[in-house]
Amino acid sequence: MKFPLARPRRLRASKIIRDAVAETRLDPAVFIYPIFVKPTGGREPIPSMPGQYRWPVGEELVRHVEEALSLGVNKVILFGVVPDEVKDAVGSPGYDPHGVVPRAIRLLKETFGDRLLVFADVCLCEYTDHGHCGVVRQKGGRWYVDNDETVKLYAKEAVVYADAGADFVAPSGMMDGQVAEIRKALDAHGFHEVGIMAYSAKYASAFYGPFRVAAASAPKFGDRRTYQMDPRNAYEALKEVSMDLEEGADIVMVKPALAYLDVIRLVKTHYPWAPLAAYNVSGEYSMVKAAASQGYIDERIVTLEILTAIKRAGADVILTYHALDAARWLREGQPF
Repeated sequence: MKFPLARPRRLRASKIIRDAVAETRLDPAVFIYPIFVKPTGGREPIPSMPGQYRWPVGEELVRHVEEALSLGVNKVILFGVVPDEVKDAVGSPGYDPHGVVPRAIRLLKETFGDRLLVFADVCLCEYTDHGHCGVVRQKGGRWYVDNDETVKLYAKEAVVYADAGADFVAPSGMMDGQVAEIRKALDAHGFHEVGIMAYSAKYASAFYGPFRVAAASAPKFGDRRTYQMDPRNAYEALKEVSMDLEEGADIVMVKPALAYLDVIRLVKTHYPWAPLAAYNVSGEYSMVKAAASQGYIDERIVTLEILTAIKRAGADVILTYHALDAARWLREGQPF
């Protein structure tokens, strides 16, 4: 059909019409809210991520999660932050049954029960004294992360989190075979009902900078390009996702989200039956905050546009630091 018979503007004439025919709908139910937890002290602002905090395991954390639930955000993922003096070469604070993340899981599950779904990030970079995601070895004068030794520690960490009450564990280190090793360990300990959300296509991205400040997890030497994916590759994501699904992943993920919308779409097209998460990472969050603070953009509209784009690309769930603000704004109505 051609103009003047076809007039697409008829379906844009009012907000009621636009809402009625919108192809993509954003809802707080799709958000997973990342929270940084620390052992003691008070709420601590994160300079690199305005509006985000490191929360002590205690009443302040409980009140913050209560606020999230009141806004319809009923899923959180926890990241531990520990003092440098307790870190070691093998990240042992990460799989300490009395560590900060297990304590936070227990507190939140005891307080909120099934009202809250708790995901726990499984990695070692926050807990190693070198900042890499696993056990570092040297060979021929060069360092490398020992894949097979590292996945054994991931499995140990996942079991500790499951025992504390986590609903899902989320391996993020990009070690080969990590999902299979974790699934095997969980099942061996009777945690058949605990799910795995795998960081399947996690790229070696510069967008992680603010997070590394927040979690004190920047590598002390080198980078993570030998284990995280090359940003130039899209189809490689299909291999990573396929392997994780075969190994028992319940949810797969693309990270980051905004610069990798094409990868989100590619993965969803090839695996439409697999629940797909996308991580709207710290750098994406902080850029919006920085531009909004200068008056260059409307934070509300830009944030909701970005999250809608991630959903439109094919994400079923979105990990985002914008979760609480976005939930408030959605209550006021879509701005489009």
